[in-house]
Amino acid sequence: MRIDKSSPIPKYHQLKEIIREMVEQEELKEGEMIPSERELCERFGISRMTVRQAVMELVNEGVLYREQGRGTFVAARKVQQPTARLTSFTQDMRERGMEPSSEVLEVEVEGAGPLAARRLGVEEGERVIRLRRLRLADGEPMALETSHLLYEVAKGVLGRDLAGRSLYEELSAAGVEISRAEQSYEAVPVSEEEAALLGVEPGSAALLIERVTYDAGGRPFEYVRSTYRGDRYRITATLTPGDRVWRPPH
Repeated sequence: MRIDKSSPIPKYHQLKEIIREMVEQEELKEGEMIPSERELCERFGISRMTVRQAVMELVNEGVLYREQGRGTFVAARKVQQPTARLTSFTQDMRERGMEPSSEVLEVEVEGAGPLAARRLGVEEGERVIRLRRLRLADGEPMALETSHLLYEVAKGVLGRDLAGRSLYEELSAAGVEISRAEQSYEAVPVSEEEAALLGVEPGSAALLIERVTYDAGGRPFEYVRSTYRGDRYRITATLTPGDRVWRPPH
């Protein structure tokens, strides 16, 4: 691999793609330090400014990460979730060859607050089960999740092992049939409390996912807010043409 200095493609971009390929081909492995700026300058015959721009873009994309005073390292690969499928966290992780687990932080039966009541289409004070869990993949924190479930629908999961099994599997075993869900995504910074649980710095980028899940009768029974680490999680989508095909103007 080399930099083509006669190419119209900027040298920093060529270096960026070279490093990305080294990561994808596992010539540079997860957690491994990449060559220093000086080494990259000498190897490819380019300036330090060019190297810094390439590396910084890869850091911003989550391919690499920096540790003050130590160097730049290969980041863990992000877990990707297709947007068109309704799956549980447990299923997502297993499909990607990762071992899912959870730490149950809270399980309470309480009255629904204004937001949960609105999302679930019930009156404030309606009994709900509030379940707060830290979700892990291969033992590493991935997300902080708070679920609000209608008590009358989901009471069968109380007393079940909600750390070792999927909530949706437990709901299914309790006779709840899931038909669909509506989900939204928002980029947010993590709070100090969330940062401590997720093992990241306060203010780090995160992905807030809100989901309302419906049973077979079309009734919303679950409202969940999940804060995913931005350095470990990515959303993907498959796009298909619509009925109307865009054509350039004549």
